[in-house]
Amino acid sequence: MKKFKSGFVTIIGRPNVGKSTLMNHLIGQKIAITSSKAQTTRNRIQTVYTCDQGQIVFVDTPGINRAKNKLGDYMLTAAERTLAGVDLVLWLVEPTTFIGGNEQYIISKLKNISTPVFLVINKTDKATEEEILKAIVAYKDQCDFAEVIPVSALTGKNTDDLLATIFSYLPEGPLYYDEDTITDQPERQIIAELIREKALRLLSQEIPHGIAVVIERMKTRKKGDMVDIEAAIVCERDSHKGIIIGKKGAMIKEIGTQARTDIEMLLDSKVNLKLYVKVRKDWRDSDILLKNYGYNMKDL
Repeated sequence: MKKFKSGFVTIIGRPNVGKSTLMNHLIGQKIAITSSKAQTTRNRIQTVYTCDQGQIVFVDTPGINRAKNKLGDYMLTAAERTLAGVDLVLWLVEPTTFIGGNEQYIISKLKNISTPVFLVINKTDKATEEEILKAIVAYKDQCDFAEVIPVSALTGKNTDDLLATIFSYLPEGPLYYDEDTITDQPERQIIAELIREKALRLLSQEIPHGIAVVIERMKTRKKGDMVDIEAAIVCERDSHKGIIIGKKGAMIKEIGTQARTDIEMLLDSKVNLKLYVKVRKDWRDSDILLKNYGYNMKDL
């Protein structure tokens, strides 16, 4: 009889390296939001992969980046704390020989842990074999890596090999979550993040860092054929509010239209989504507002 293996695996890396894309691909369902902008993932997100061989609990983290405000402190703490108490660390990097300040910072943290570390070179679909090999050479002596595995989170190339190698390192263990569980995230939080993803993708560069999304109301109608959701997009400046709403409400309408599609897939139900905008100046430096918007240091 095959032995059942299970364990916790954290995915780390600098912002925009593809952590959430990889996790979504491995799970087979969209849980973590993705965009080309920094600070896309702000919380630790646990997702669960279960098969006959065992169960992997993936912990996706905010990108490790030097903090500029209290939200940044929260994100950095969330990322660094996942290095302790897991069975395996996946460090995602891009196929380049440039090892910058963020990478050096991550290396300094990895040198202080005894957990096995895989160097996962992502975005190989955008690189030549020669570029991938040069990246491996540049990184291999920076840390004592248990494995070096090139993948493409976008196309899924080599992700089966990554899963098989992860299982080879995990201990025998229990089923931590039911077989049909794919995440520990509350439904409301996933919905708020799906809305924030669309805002990140549609808005200009300087605004997304300063927005949060709060689900104010969520209720299924008596017939069960429709879910009514009211959500607030919180921004830091009055000028940002106008941009988020857009000319004649065009921008907020587009954010809502794109978000509703993903939310309906998540809930398997029709959704009536109403969005509006609130201004809360400097909320990223307010302990009270950070807690209200789901970023609580005590939860880490």
